[in-house]
Formats: sequence, C-alpha cells, structure tokens
Amino acid sequence: MSKPLALVYRGPATTKGCPEAVAELLRSSRHGFRVQYAGPGGDVPLKRKSLEEAALYAQPGGGTLEDSYPHLKNRREVIRDFVSEGGAYLGFCLGGYLAGATPGFGLLPGDTDQYIETDGATVEHDGNALVKVRWGMFRRRKLFFQDGPYFWLKDGAKANVVARYSNGEIAAVVTPFGSGRVGVVGPHPEATRDWFTDAGLSVPWRSGTKLGQALVDAVMAR
Repeated sequence: MSKPLALVYRGPATTKGCPEAVAELLRSSRHGFRVQYAGPGGDVPLKRKSLEEAALYAQPGGGTLEDSYPHLKNRREVIRDFVSEGGAYLGFCLGGYLAGATPGFGLLPGDTDQYIETDGATVEHDGNALVKVRWGMFRRRKLFFQDGPYFWLKDGAKANVVARYSNGEIAAVVTPFGSGRVGVVGPHPEATRDWFTDAGLSVPWRSGTKLGQALVDAVMAR
C-alpha cells in the first residue's frame, strides 16, 4: 500500500525552517506520509488538482496574519473545499491563525486570537519563548512559542480539545469541517533543537515531537 500524501505549504506566507520541520514531523509519524511542498516555493502549485491527490494539507508557522493572509486569500475556497470533501488540515501557529475567520479560511467553529493578550498568559511578548501547556489530561510540557494563537469555540461546537495553556485557554484543538477534520495548535511541537538554541532558549528535556504526532493522529482519525 502506498503511503498517504501530505502537502506542506512553502512560500511567502511562511518562514524558512517552518515547512521543513512540519514535513519531518509528518514523515516521522506512524502514517509515514510522502511529503510534497505546495505553493510558490514548493514542488507543486497550491491548486485543487494538487490537493485532490493529498490526504492532508499542512500550513506551517511564519510571519503575521496580516502579512500572510493576502498571499493565501485566493486559495481560501480551494482549501475549504479540500477539507469539506474529506481532507485533513493541520495548522501550526500562523497556520492556526489562518484556520480562523478574521481573516482566514473559516475552518473553525469559532475563531482565534493572541494568547499573549489573554488574562494570566505566561508569555506577554511576541518574541521567541517557552510556553507551558497541558497536553491531554496529565502531560505538562514546555514548547517553543512565538506569538501563537489561542482558540475559542462557539457554544455547543463539536471539538476535541487536545491541549490548553496554563491559564486554561485552548492551545490545540481538532474539529470537524464538512466531511474532513481540522487540527490546529498555537505553540510549535514540531520545533527542532536548533530552534531553541538559535533563539537562546533552554532546550526542554522532553521533545514536543510526540505531541505533534498525537495531533496528526487526531486529525487523521475517522
């Protein structure tokens, strides 16, 4: 049986190193994805025909929502159709913001906002940092963070809250969208060791990779 195909965005709406880290996370997951980069800096264009071959589309981290969305707004309906028809969307940091609605792809039963602006946030600046999360019921971890979102949901929304920040706001969630699923995370569980050292941060003794792979599993579940 051939391995499922994952498309990872690479282009002006991301930052060097982010697509590559997401691609490695997907390759190392139990699903063993074949990965192609999609977008202006990728192997294939980000178009309906390319997505028809994929099981998952991943939107990595990058710059600000305001700077990035203009590069992707003309792909909004293509991405929405892909997920609605049964595909999986995986968004990290900026990719989480982009899953929201103001502006964004409108994939969530709610929206996103800056975690650093919430009451009780443990990070209050938009630079590189470590953020504490509770992943699942028990695992408390520190993950790489750079002004990532939190996610709020409408009352009664169907959702699997995967992780929360220490102040209780949602840090990662999986929700249905049409026949597909959307998984988003504010911090960076895909971050490699050099992200921490290059930013002058201490390297957590436990990697976030297994948490990222758990999010992949959740968004791929049927």
